[in-house]
Amino acid sequence: MSDSRIANFYRLGHAGRVRELAERGLISTSDAETLLSNNPLLAVDAADRMIENVIGVFGLPLAVAPNFLVNGKNYIVPMVVEEPSIVAGVSSAAKLARASGGFIVTSTDPILIGQMQIVDAGDPDTVIQSIDGSRDELLALANELQPGLKQRGGGARDIECFKLRLPDGRWAVVLHLLVDTRDAMGANAVNTMCEGLARHIERISGGKVCLKIISNLTDRALIDVSVTFPVSILGQGDFSGEHIRDGIVLANDFASVDPYRAATHNKGIMNGIDAVAVATGNDWRSVEAGAHAYAARDGQYRALTKWSAASNGALLGKLVMPIKVGVVGGSQSSNPSAATGLRIAGTDSATELAELMGAVGLAQNFAALRALVSDGIQKGHMSLHARSVAAAAGVPDEIFDQVVAGMIDSGEVKQWKARELSDKLIDELRPREDGATPVLTNDVSTSAVAEGVAAGKVILLGEHAAVYDKHVLALPLESGVI
Repeated sequence: MSDSRIANFYRLGHAGRVRELAERGLISTSDAETLLSNNPLLAVDAADRMIENVIGVFGLPLAVAPNFLVNGKNYIVPMVVEEPSIVAGVSSAAKLARASGGFIVTSTDPILIGQMQIVDAGDPDTVIQSIDGSRDELLALANELQPGLKQRGGGARDIECFKLRLPDGRWAVVLHLLVDTRDAMGANAVNTMCEGLARHIERISGGKVCLKIISNLTDRALIDVSVTFPVSILGQGDFSGEHIRDGIVLANDFASVDPYRAATHNKGIMNGIDAVAVATGNDWRSVEAGAHAYAARDGQYRALTKWSAASNGALLGKLVMPIKVGVVGGSQSSNPSAATGLRIAGTDSATELAELMGAVGLAQNFAALRALVSDGIQKGHMSLHARSVAAAAGVPDEIFDQVVAGMIDSGEVKQWKARELSDKLIDELRPREDGATPVLTNDVSTSAVAEGVAAGKVILLGEHAAVYDKHVLALPLESGVI
């Protein structure tokens, strides 16, 4: 793909977006037909073969984020996510990043860690020496258990041992089997190796191997993303580029010392990364676990990103974190949705996909922080939220946009308000008794001037539930409006 920029992509409508992707060769003719048919990408029969007790297929929006330039290559990124603003945010950030060459990403080999805990083996230092002396034998045995992995250029690479004191005072030795899984997620392969090695390790150590399973703290599969934003392009509305830059740096500083802020900061990063993981059939829960464990690696939970001001005034962003994903494997092969997502991503290897996901994470972090230090996140979020509320209220397509605008103007983004505005507009569209053609006005407000007295309420619990007509805990206010 020569260019990932698509002018006014968000204005094209569903069919237009699908056609654009097909014309660029990002999806197959079959993909396009399925997407245009409104049929689910994953059929119930296929889902029933994936997990247990299937009763249906739960849908989430599949979107794409254009504009990405990563290591000089253009990408249109598939994202599966239900939260408004995420796709728009990363697309906008990616567009700005192009001004200085896009995102630059480096990565380590795709190493997965298999863990085996050895107990009741006597002196831990002696056990570690015995295992170190049998390192070559154990690696050879591990690779015999997964010969296909070795043939694809991967396989068991090394063994590490650590001693740990258990809560009851006993010593345990933890063995790490480092496995390069190449383009596979690799969990099954590494678990098979660990289970197959257990009896050999018990023979060598004289102890008992308890757990034999991968670790989701994949800190041997790191991505390192960097981006530069010239201060001249950072300004937004009434806020200068310098204000935005300094605000982002300060917000990141807070997240580096305050775990409460860091949790929200990192959740924003994962908003982008998880969406790509789901779209490409990867285990987003594993990626999440690794990210948050890595954020607390020094004993305090901190921000995964670092933002700073360069000597020339530019804003510099950096993200280092573990991302271990795959582009081949059983779950991806059995889910046609994942195949479609991978085709859109256009990544040739698991490492390339991890690097792209890292760029999306840093883009999402920038978009969120830029909004927070300028107009706040609710301004853009509320318009998208209003569309969700209007859809939930069953507003007809022909008046949908006007109802959304009316809710935002009124400040009441609620289902009852959507229905009220919808009824008003539908009444205006009904044929008039005098035979005149009905004219749909743009004014959907109920009154230009507020008069009279009304009661009110204070919602104590369940503000979001109220939006969707669910029960809340509230206190009444008599004569709340005068």
